[in-house]
Amino acid sequence: MAQREFDLVLYGATGFVGTLTAEYLSRAAGSARIALAGRSVDKLRAVRDTLGDSARSWPIIEADADSPASLRAMAGRTQVIATTVGPYTRYGLPLVAACVAAGTDYADLSGETPFIRASIEQFHTQAVDAGVRIVHSCGFDSVPSDLTVYALYDRARTDGEGELTGTNMVVRKFVGGASGGTLASILEARRTMSADPEIRHAMLDPYTLSTDRDAEPDLGPQSDAPLRRGIRIAPELKGCWTGAFIMAAENSRIVRRSNALMDWAYGREFRYAEQVSAGPSVIAPVTAAVSTAALAAILGLGSRYADKVAGALKRVLPKPGTGPSENALAKGHYRIETYTTTTTGARYRAVIAQQGDPSYLATAVLLGQSGLALALDRDKLTDLHGVLTPAAAMGEVLLDRLPAAGATCETTRLN
Repeated sequence: MAQREFDLVLYGATGFVGTLTAEYLSRAAGSARIALAGRSVDKLRAVRDTLGDSARSWPIIEADADSPASLRAMAGRTQVIATTVGPYTRYGLPLVAACVAAGTDYADLSGETPFIRASIEQFHTQAVDAGVRIVHSCGFDSVPSDLTVYALYDRARTDGEGELTGTNMVVRKFVGGASGGTLASILEARRTMSADPEIRHAMLDPYTLSTDRDAEPDLGPQSDAPLRRGIRIAPELKGCWTGAFIMAAENSRIVRRSNALMDWAYGREFRYAEQVSAGPSVIAPVTAAVSTAALAAILGLGSRYADKVAGALKRVLPKPGTGPSENALAKGHYRIETYTTTTTGARYRAVIAQQGDPSYLATAVLLGQSGLALALDRDKLTDLHGVLTPAAAMGEVLLDRLPAAGATCETTRLN
């Protein structure tokens, strides 16, 4: 790529997570050439004024999702755009188009599977031809899921222990809230599904984001809302109950796309599920069962009737662009454990943990590091291009980067 004016443009820097990402970049970007972009120059300047001396000279770019010309102009000035402007189903595709046309890499926070599928259908081939990386889901959704599986694959490969088979991600700790932007994205995705039966049917397919659906293995049903005793996942979870995780449907499809993009390197018997721990208490089975049933109902009914309930939900859900206090953000944290068994019988666990509210502060760090990896570590990235996942685009680079950013990721052999 020819030298550009900027290494990284943060688009949507005046939103709640956008501002947190700008704050993180002001501490972590070093000498990288950063610019802030969005609809309001005055609001962007106000954000920049809070960032301290390191960001004082960052340029401001006026760009609007409703103005394709402004998006093309912005994309042409930088190597990478990191965007927090959602819902992506509504605002994302014009920016993807602008980045592909300009030869500019892209990272977002999308957990909207219909949007990602549309991005693949419309732009994957063009992005491959242009040598561009369009990387979706670079926040809490879906970096921890994607990277822990990648780390397990890398460890098993290094140990010569074959390919991955049954693999389960378990959310062991989650302290934080659900961001208004994330909830708006989930609602927008459900509205898209409710309005189009074909899309709704496609979203039920665990391999809907695959590079080649016909090449995927037939492993039988793969539930997005499993209810299990922990010991059925791993002996280390004896006494624990697990239930449905709200983002399992979105994350699992990203992980499966990573496998396909990497020519099924995880294996043809790779089977993946996500769940959240309800703990070992006497009421854990009830808690897990109730939450799983409720989430399964919401997922099913929401996919069909989201248009009818959208108005009511908007009145009670947190609004996009809002978030908790600074103290609450700092107290948040998460710990995710992913277990696998390989084709030789070896068992492994990968753990990723991070301080900061997962939906806000931790997500800002993950997006910031993804943008910097794409911009500054280009010679270390994989040679894949197109519409990618975090693991397929920059697995090793992110695993190397995250510890310094406060996100630990460790892999352990269990037998």
